[in-house]
Amino acid sequence: MGWVLAAALAVSACGEQASENAITSGRLLAAGGDDANWITHGRTYSEQRFSPLDKVNASNVGELGLAWFADMDTARGQEATPLVMDGKLYLTTAWSKVKAFDAATGEPLWEYDPEVPGETAVKACCDVVNRGLATWGDSLFLGTLDGRLVALDRDTGAVQWEKVTVDQDQSYTITGAPRVIDGKVIIGNGGAEFGVRGYIAAYDAADGDELWRFYTVPEGTEDDSSPEYLQAAAETWNTEVLASSDAIGGGGTVWDSMAYDPELDLLYFGVGNGSPWNRAYRSPGEDGKGEGDNLYLSSIVAVKPDTGEYVWHYQTTPGETWDYTATQHIVLADMEVDGETRRVLMQAPKNGFFYVIDRATGELISAEPYVGVNWAEGIDENGRPIENPETRIDQTGKPAIVLPGPLGGHNWHPMAYHPSENLVYIPAFEAAMIYEPEADWKPDRARGFNVGFNLGAGDLPADMGFRRQVYETVKGKLIAWDPVAQEARWTVEHPGPWNGGLLATGGGLVFQGNSGSEFSAYDAASGDKLWTFPAQTGIVAPPVTYTVDGEQYVAVLAGWGGAYAITADGDLVNSQAPVQNISRLLVFKLGADGALPDMPELAALPLDPPASRASADTIKLGGEKYARYCAVCHGPGAVGSTVLPDLRRSATLGDKRTWLAVVNEGILKDQGMVSFANSLSEEEMDAVRAYVIHRANEDKAGGVN
Repeated sequence: MGWVLAAALAVSACGEQASENAITSGRLLAAGGDDANWITHGRTYSEQRFSPLDKVNASNVGELGLAWFADMDTARGQEATPLVMDGKLYLTTAWSKVKAFDAATGEPLWEYDPEVPGETAVKACCDVVNRGLATWGDSLFLGTLDGRLVALDRDTGAVQWEKVTVDQDQSYTITGAPRVIDGKVIIGNGGAEFGVRGYIAAYDAADGDELWRFYTVPEGTEDDSSPEYLQAAAETWNTEVLASSDAIGGGGTVWDSMAYDPELDLLYFGVGNGSPWNRAYRSPGEDGKGEGDNLYLSSIVAVKPDTGEYVWHYQTTPGETWDYTATQHIVLADMEVDGETRRVLMQAPKNGFFYVIDRATGELISAEPYVGVNWAEGIDENGRPIENPETRIDQTGKPAIVLPGPLGGHNWHPMAYHPSENLVYIPAFEAAMIYEPEADWKPDRARGFNVGFNLGAGDLPADMGFRRQVYETVKGKLIAWDPVAQEARWTVEHPGPWNGGLLATGGGLVFQGNSGSEFSAYDAASGDKLWTFPAQTGIVAPPVTYTVDGEQYVAVLAGWGGAYAITADGDLVNSQAPVQNISRLLVFKLGADGALPDMPELAALPLDPPASRASADTIKLGGEKYARYCAVCHGPGAVGSTVLPDLRRSATLGDKRTWLAVVNEGILKDQGMVSFANSLSEEEMDAVRAYVIHRANEDKAGGVN
């Protein structure tokens, strides 16, 4: 094969002669035919997450058993896609750690800890997760939570080089997996909720030098010397506000999806939400209402990977104000549409519509809702949404229930595409949100969750029966979507939302984990469940499959966490029962009979708060500050998750001095709980304590244990 010769002659990322098994452009381009390995994030540049392997198939999947497992040392969300190369499996875990195993036996080979400072956790909106690695030559590439790009020796885990890719004085993070195109390592970043300006950049695989950078929003000071695409974007913003001292970056972070078409030589990436979410503050018109499309927020953008040159864009949500990112998984495929073979790009972004786009031109082919939607009636002939004006809270200034909510109809969890079935499998969910514009909102660069809405609105009452009814309205499902007919062919209902990414195989199977702590295989054509394994924990990561010595394996990283998991009601995370984090890599093969250790009981501190004696005004103040500074990690209404501490059960509630030592002095910063002294006064911090005590007493009276 041509790529074998190319690999033997390749030069490694360190400039030395590469090994026979080095990853080259030829090998990446031929990844579709290399069914033994999984060498890039979505298996191929098209990101289809389809493997032709069929030794595990619909007729024998019932014989699948646990071959081996490996416990992780981080009890936080696990979202990574493993890479598998030549009998070795490589993965990232929470806190940006890396581990390598023998892919057949599970023998640990090496591990690497970038020692991300614990206080970085407060910069991450959605847990201290990492989604994976990239490879080139004999190197692996990792983006760390604190914004470094690190090159590791694939055989030993030794650091070859590392570069800081962000301004670490701002709240940038990296949680996504890099991609490599012709020796260029490409990565974006996150942090829009905390007021940064988004970009994606390419770095030389040999030494980490930055080769180009593409900003996704203007600075507000563009002139004739600025790139034309940024000059065009500036016309869609209130540039005076964007350039003012009160501006907080605009957002538009590129924190996840990418795909590449080598024939067109186009790199596609998705752009995130605005900063703040509320366009009335981010880009107001003369009347104070939100104004402008605010390019390139919530857009799919195509660029030349060699230079970062802009080619085209398609904006899924003009003037986005609901956190409707377009960073969700992008899939490329060729298919017949109206009797013509089209090169298409497909995405199911947060806003609830499934888009089929001509990937050469950016022309919209079709778009229809794949979940319930009330913010728009449809997409018009110009590719723009037909909006429901009542949900435009940046225009009305009034609260509104909007569907989908900020978690979207589909979040970061990867889809899969089965070319024989011509189906896209979507890990979807339905969850509405009350958006209440926050009066007199001001940005806070230090610690604030900069959205411009009151996230404390709609606290759940103490009555557990009512809370259960509310959570029963939040639905999770697996949808097999026909992208040509733009309709679901079949649907599987899950116990709750926030279910795992997908894998489709030539054996007629679709694999997915869920929030009900199951890992299952479904018939790709019908959706019938053919096999399931009790995983003991929620699974959000996507599976992969590979072979060693001709034997097929299926692997998935299990571990409950991420945006929904850290903010969901820990008592009723999926309307049925709590879900705990047990972080493990699970690997299966036919005929294996391995077993997991007995599942530990979920340890929960008793709900035994001190008496609530604060005034109503103090509790109200504490609730407002909690909503802005605490809810993103500890849950709306102080109803904690099973991943991070439930403050209603904290021993510090009864001791103001200890509470302030944590919140004001930051004595737990190494665990991610930093000081909020730059954002809150001691009086406000104690008001937050009073609010949590009040909520804990409400819930205890309502029957919560």
